[in-house]
Amino acid sequence: MDNLFQILLALFISVIGALYLLGSFRRRRAGEPPLDKGPIPWLGHVLEFRKDTAKFLQRMKEKHGDIFTVQLGGFYFHFITDPFSFGSVVKEARTKLDFTKFAEQLVARVFGCHSIESDHKFLQASSTRHLMGDGLVVMTQAMMYNLQNLMLHSVGSGDDQKWQETGLFAYSYNIVFRAGYLALFGNESDTSTGTLDKAKEIDRQHSNELFKEFRKYDQLFPNLAYGVLGPSEKMEAERLKRLFWSTLSVEKMRSRDNISGWVSEQQQMRDEHGMQEFMQDRYMFLLLWASQGNTGPAAFWLLLYLMKHPDAMNAVKKEVEEILKETGQEVKRDGPLIDLTRDMLLKTPILDSAVEETLRLTAAPVLTRAVLQDMNINMASGQEYKIRKGDRVAVFPYTAVQVDPEVYPDPYTFKYDRFLTPDGSKKTDFYKGGKKLKYYNMPWGAGTTMCPGRFFATNELKQFVFLMLSYFDFELSNPNEEIPGIDIRRWGFGSMQPNKDVQFRYRLRF
Repeated sequence: MDNLFQILLALFISVIGALYLLGSFRRRRAGEPPLDKGPIPWLGHVLEFRKDTAKFLQRMKEKHGDIFTVQLGGFYFHFITDPFSFGSVVKEARTKLDFTKFAEQLVARVFGCHSIESDHKFLQASSTRHLMGDGLVVMTQAMMYNLQNLMLHSVGSGDDQKWQETGLFAYSYNIVFRAGYLALFGNESDTSTGTLDKAKEIDRQHSNELFKEFRKYDQLFPNLAYGVLGPSEKMEAERLKRLFWSTLSVEKMRSRDNISGWVSEQQQMRDEHGMQEFMQDRYMFLLLWASQGNTGPAAFWLLLYLMKHPDAMNAVKKEVEEILKETGQEVKRDGPLIDLTRDMLLKTPILDSAVEETLRLTAAPVLTRAVLQDMNINMASGQEYKIRKGDRVAVFPYTAVQVDPEVYPDPYTFKYDRFLTPDGSKKTDFYKGGKKLKYYNMPWGAGTTMCPGRFFATNELKQFVFLMLSYFDFELSNPNEEIPGIDIRRWGFGSMQPNKDVQFRYRLRF
C-alpha cells in the first residue's frame, strides 16, 4: 500500500512539474500586460500565429489593446502594437532587451551555427566598413560586374533579341541572388580556367545551380525556423545544409578571386578568435542567407508594381535616362556597357521612393528582443507595464504602422511617390492622430539591430531595375492579371513572397 502511495505521489509530482514547465500555472501579476496563454499547454497560440501572424496579432490587439502577452512555443511574447511606443523597445539598453540572445537560438536551429563572444559586434563593424560609405563603392562595382555577366553576356550576339517568357519572381530572385552571391563570395579564377570568358561562363553555371538548391532551402525555411518540419523535410534540410557548408567552406573560398572584404574579414575575425573551421563554414551559409534571402523577392515586387503602374514606370524610366545622359553614357549596339556607380545611385529620389513604397507593402519582419532582467515597459499613453526576465518583447510594424490607413491613406495601393515631398526630396513626415511618427516604416528593423546590409541591399535592387530599364523591353504576359497575394506562411521573416508567380516577357532591345 505504501509503495502504491509513493508511486501515485511521484506521478502526481511529475504531472504538476510538467504542467509548470509547460506554463500552465502562469498567472498575470499586478502591473503586467493582459495575458492570453492560448488553448494548448506550452504551444499556446503558436498554431494560429503560424497560420497567419498578421491576422492573429490584429485579433489580439482588438481583444487586449496596445500591449498584450501571448504564449508561443514555450515562450511568453509581449507584443507592442502602438507605433508611438516602439521606442521603448528600440532604445532600451541591451542589458535589458537583447536581440542577440533570441537570434542565437534561431541561428543554431536553422544554420547549425553557434556564435562566439562579440559575434554581433564583429558583424556590425565589418558591415560598416564594407557595406556602407566608401566600402559601398567597391561593392557596387562588384555587383555591377556580376549583374552584367548574368544579364548582358549575350549582348551583341543576337541570341536574346527574341521574346523570352518566364516567371517574374523566378527571374528576379534568380538574377539578384546570383549576382549578390558572386559579388560577396567571389568569382571563379581565370588562372584555373585559362581565360576570363571561361571563368565568367563557370560563374553563370555554378551560381545558377546554387540558386536552385538555395530555393529548396528557402521554401523549407519558415517551418525549419519554427521547428515543425516533417521527417522527410528534416532530412532534406540537413542535406542542403551540408551542401552549402561545403560549397561556402573556407577551404574552397581560398581558390576564388574577388572575395569581398565583408566576407573575408569576418572569416579572419572568427579565425583569430578561435572559431573552428567547420563552424566558420556554417557561418558563411548564414551570411549568404542573411544577405541574399530577401533582396530577390523585393526585386520581384518592385518590378511588378512598376509594370502594373505605368505612371510609376514612366517616372522611374525618365529618371534613369536623365542620369545616363548626365554621365555621358548611352545604351547602344556595339557600345560599351554602362558603368553604374554608387554616386549615380545617390541621385535617384523617384526610384528610392518606389523602393521604399515596395518595402512598406511587402517587408514584414517580427522584431524580437529577449528580456534579460525584470523590467518595466513605458507606453506612449503613460501606462507602465512589468515584464519578466526570460520572456520576449516583440513588435510587428507591418500591421502596426506600414498598412495603417491613418498613416498611409489607401494603404494597400502602390503609390510610387508616397515618400516624396512636392519639391522632389525624401518625405519623412508621417502622422497618426495628428502626431508625427518617428517609426513610420521599418522594413530593416530599427536601432542598433537595424540591418547592417541595408545600403548594399538597396543598391542591389536599384542596379537590377536600372539595367532592366536600360537594356530590356519587358511586359506582363497578361497585363490584366491581378497582383498576387502574399504567402502568409512567411510572415515575420523579412520580404514576403507571392503565393504564385506572374508570367512576363523580356528581350534585349538590340
